[in-house]
Amino acid sequence: MPQQSEHYLVITALGTDRPGIVNTITRHVSSCGCNIEDSRLALLGEEFTFIMLLSGSWNAMSLLESTLVQKGVELDLLIVMKRTTQHLRPPMPVTMWVKVEVKDSPHIIERFTNLFDSAQTNIAELISRTSMSEETNTPMLGIEMTLHSALTGHHDVLEQNFNRLCAELNAQGSINIVINPQHEQKDGNS
Repeated sequence: MPQQSEHYLVITALGTDRPGIVNTITRHVSSCGCNIEDSRLALLGEEFTFIMLLSGSWNAMSLLESTLVQKGVELDLLIVMKRTTQHLRPPMPVTMWVKVEVKDSPHIIERFTNLFDSAQTNIAELISRTSMSEETNTPMLGIEMTLHSALTGHHDVLEQNFNRLCAELNAQGSINIVINPQHEQKDGNS
């Protein structure tokens, strides 16, 4: 059975934030012969977490898998790894960027993710942060989302539903919907 030339590995690390730790991991990944295809990093309280999609030869992946656990122990990191395959996504001609600021309460994020899920969109990125309002001294939730959709003809309804949900929750929200012009010319939808 022929082996594919590129292999893929997702790693997630969690640990106490301190200077140089991400550089140490990325240097180790590179020294094993792997390439960082995609990555995300976040600071959560005093902890940081990052996730990386790596590519490389079978030998490079095996070397990384066999040495990364020890590197995690040395750095006091919890590391999880999983082999994966390259994922070719279907065309998603519609991209949406959403921003919301609302008084924080349970189920708020769920209300917005449910709205976009029911509209058959894929959530590509979701960032949420709580902070205290200086004016009212109440906890506020900020949400930023990037979404993709294959549906080009239903974005007006989605925008109306989004605005209705923002009004219901007394939220300040904006949605920016962009349709790839190449797709628009192909099927004539706007």
